[in-house]
Amino acid sequence: MHKIKIYHNPRCSKSRKTLQIIKDNNYCPEIKLYLEEAITVEELKGILEKLNLEPRDIIRTGEEAYRINSLDDLKYSNNDLLNFMVDFPKLIERPIIIMNNKAVLGRPPENVYKLFN
Repeated sequence: MHKIKIYHNPRCSKSRKTLQIIKDNNYCPEIKLYLEEAITVEELKGILEKLNLEPRDIIRTGEEAYRINSLDDLKYSNNDLLNFMVDFPKLIERPIIIMNNKAVLGRPPENVYKLFN
């Protein structure tokens, strides 16, 4: 059985649905409750590499921390944005699922099927 990990927020309906799809396909995922368990800059860099995305691609623009810190300002480097995401994990888009050195955003939740093939 392949190892699968989900960065999960149980209050998010998309995250819950993605987790259910994973379980319905007979996987027993490692669940990281990233709002409760610290996430590091290095961990985020690894996730972004697997997603083949940049920090701005997974930042939640509707969050208060985004507005208060004016994160739409292009003066912020990728490292700056990563540090903001570590300090304010609500800024991280969810869920993120990793399997076999590949990753997807669970938006929509059905994206997780891309990892099963």
